[in-house]
Amino acid sequence: MTPPLRPITQEIAVTFRYPVHFTRGLFRPENPLLAQTLARADEAGPKKVLAVVDEGVARHHPELTRHLSAYLAAHPGLELVAAPLVVPGGEAVKNSPETVHALQRAVHTHGIDRHSYLLAVGGGAVLDMAGYAAATAHRGVRLVRVPTTVLAQNDSAVGVKNGVNAFCKKNFLGTFAPPYAVLCDLDVLTTLEQRDWVGGLAEAVKVALLKDARFFDFLEAHAAALRDRDAEAMAWAIYRCAELHLEHIATAGDPFEFGSSRPLDFGHWAAHKLEAVTDYRLRHGEAVAIGIALDATYAHLSGRLPRGDWQRILALFDALGLATYTPELETGALLTGLEEFREHLGGRLTIMLLDSIGRGVEVHDMDHATIRRAAQLLGARAKGETWTQDATFAAAAR
Repeated sequence: MTPPLRPITQEIAVTFRYPVHFTRGLFRPENPLLAQTLARADEAGPKKVLAVVDEGVARHHPELTRHLSAYLAAHPGLELVAAPLVVPGGEAVKNSPETVHALQRAVHTHGIDRHSYLLAVGGGAVLDMAGYAAATAHRGVRLVRVPTTVLAQNDSAVGVKNGVNAFCKKNFLGTFAPPYAVLCDLDVLTTLEQRDWVGGLAEAVKVALLKDARFFDFLEAHAAALRDRDAEAMAWAIYRCAELHLEHIATAGDPFEFGSSRPLDFGHWAAHKLEAVTDYRLRHGEAVAIGIALDATYAHLSGRLPRGDWQRILALFDALGLATYTPELETGALLTGLEEFREHLGGRLTIMLLDSIGRGVEVHDMDHATIRRAAQLLGARAKGETWTQDATFAAAAR
């Protein structure tokens, strides 16, 4: 008689290891970092490289693509298979399936296999798109990220997520696929617009609020220097922010986000919706600053966050030159962002709030009336008004 067919259970443990380097002049001939990174695999033979470059980076650094090509040509073990592919930058590239297909087609056309490299140079949106294309071609070709914005170097490029937008939803299509390496060239930041220079610091404020009160103190103490483009202060802010993000990804127990908790998306439920309802007039970092301000104000009005901490948070954003309010905060569309955020995570709604600077707490519901009051309070503050509708607002506004 045939024995019963019991379930077969298989457990697979996979370890990922990738370096995040910080350097200057990545494509200068005397800088060996890129060549050493691409040559560290043990396979024999030349390494094929397909490069994709953010057009904003190519415009502000017109010699970059030539220097990249010359750098790879100078190393016999590296083969640039075609001229670097220049693609649109910003959120538009994540709304363009055609660009993803073009990159996947280039992987096919030039014989880029799983032992070759896709070298992506650009801001976070281009790296998200290129990472998605790399992860879905051959089920994954090696991705080397070269982030060129503050936001990409301190947050989005150092993690394991890739994605594009679809169905009017941010990052609806995507993968969890760690990069082969991340190479941060601090020199390319010098040409950033001021709004992108300071906008990327919203993620530094976020991770400091959640994980490191001393880092928040540093950002406070150096806010003027950071706003005024002090390279040394910015280098440390980027490094510490990236370090805290990587530490969380590696040690928090859910790097691929199988659960409903996503602490590092503090302030992001509103930020993602604000980006969409402003048709991406607000850039990600700007939207995150407003989203953090909203959630910090909500936490204060809810009795969680002490008034002094709440005021310090808003004052830091002011000092960095980041707005804490936009009129879209007070539209009905904002609250639909809560359900979209829950759907994106799956399971129960989980939102990170603050009990104090450096200590977050997760909640599973938010009172819509208090969200509206928080938005109104931020609006009144932005206009220099004192809110006096009720005792709660009067106390908060003083």
